[in-house]
Amino acid sequence: MNLRKHSLILMLMLTAFSNPVLAERIKDIASIEGIRTNQLVGYGLVVGLDKSGDSSTSSPTSRQSITNMLKRFGITLSAQDMQQLKAKNIATVAVQAELPAFAKPGMAIDVTVASIGDAKSLRGGALLMTPLKGADGEVYAIAQGNLVVGGMAATGKDGSNITINNPSAGRISNGALVERTVPTPFSESDSLIFNLNRADFTTATRMAESINKLLGTNTARAIDATSVRVNSPSDLGQKVSFASVVENLNVDMDEAPARVIVNSRTGTVVISNKVRVSPAAVSHGSLVVTIDENINVSQPNALSNGQTAATPSSNVSAKEEKNRMFAFKGGVSLDDLVNAVNQVGAAPSDLVAILEALKTAGALHAELIII
Repeated sequence: MNLRKHSLILMLMLTAFSNPVLAERIKDIASIEGIRTNQLVGYGLVVGLDKSGDSSTSSPTSRQSITNMLKRFGITLSAQDMQQLKAKNIATVAVQAELPAFAKPGMAIDVTVASIGDAKSLRGGALLMTPLKGADGEVYAIAQGNLVVGGMAATGKDGSNITINNPSAGRISNGALVERTVPTPFSESDSLIFNLNRADFTTATRMAESINKLLGTNTARAIDATSVRVNSPSDLGQKVSFASVVENLNVDMDEAPARVIVNSRTGTVVISNKVRVSPAAVSHGSLVVTIDENINVSQPNALSNGQTAATPSSNVSAKEEKNRMFAFKGGVSLDDLVNAVNQVGAAPSDLVAILEALKTAGALHAELIII
């Protein structure tokens, strides 16, 4: 594995001794089932561009879209007129947005607009009324407004150009109005299901115990490693207050499994606290080979018939660093592992090589993940 020599080693170090378990609020580690955002997407036109829109030759969809828009206003173009139509101040775009949970008709949401043709820039453009549809094909919002584009592009007459950020995408703050509500199971069920962000049987059990301790026995029950079912009032107003109480309860989080995560691109190494090493001895050294190339010029005598020639001269040397051997005792902690590796001055690549060798030998009791 090739890692940059001066890459940063990030060690996630928790003390090896018994520490108080970190308590987290339920709302920080779990979400209520059915309460989620929904993706919306639409196809529209951006107008008002300064000759930076789609070209009619490489983007026929823009020409067809303009024709369809004009037809809705009672303007009909012949086939010949359509072929001659050139509107460089118009661009076809894809519009996307996220519909929050419990969004009601009339609420405004942000939208992102991106060119799907060959428009050079959307700066200064305005999005025309565009319906935004969900995965079921129904219209849930209508988008329209002036774009805010963070990038820019400029081209000179000689063909030279400069581009800053991405001028072919922009954003409209509060650019869409919600037209339809997405039904949620929050008001239809007599229970709430909390789904953990990270599946863990211990955390799910502790969450149910924490809820039962405050609200009474059998109020909550862990379904699996991810979900906890909580009995809730049937009255909608009481259910809202009930959910607020539950999501603010503290739960003792269980520690993460023993893992060693290595980012081969940046050299980042993260080691969790539960990593243990069986008795093992490690000796790590590196062989450095140096090759110096020199060019010597051979100049013949003036009276001879020889020719001037360049002759290469190579000096090859090898040096092996002498690193000490260090031993791990059985069940050593993260602190012992890091200290032992640091004593021999291991670089990021050396550390990864040691960890891989320990894993192959069966001495590293952790999951080695390389990303």
